[in-house]
Amino acid sequence: MQFSDVESYIQSFDGLTKEYLEELRSIIHEVVPDTQELINYNIAAFTMVEGGKREEQIMIAGYKSHIGFYPHPTTMEHFWNQLDGFKKAKGSVQFPLNKALPKVLIIDMIEYRLKLLKEKNYRIHDRD
Repeated sequence: MQFSDVESYIQSFDGLTKEYLEELRSIIHEVVPDTQELINYNIAAFTMVEGGKREEQIMIAGYKSHIGFYPHPTTMEHFWNQLDGFKKAKGSVQFPLNKALPKVLIIDMIEYRLKLLKEKNYRIHDRD
């Protein structure tokens, strides 16, 4: 199934998967109130900066037993040791549905990624 928006993506799930996706979506909006929602790779994506392309997005995905969180490899590298106990890869972490989402850690990860993007954009703007 191809999705056209984040709401229809989230609504396609049931139970805890849907609840966790909604909670993660809410956390992202809390940290980045002006985020734009879109579908990228047929999963939910959230821009970190206006008009943000893939490198400037955080993505989330629902699965049967976990939620995938894709904050970017730089963020994963920075928080790698704090994510012990979770299945993780270069650019993603899996939050199992049988544990509460680590909200404070997720907020820290989003804020860190946002900080890196702002620094990058500021340096680019500074050169003009």
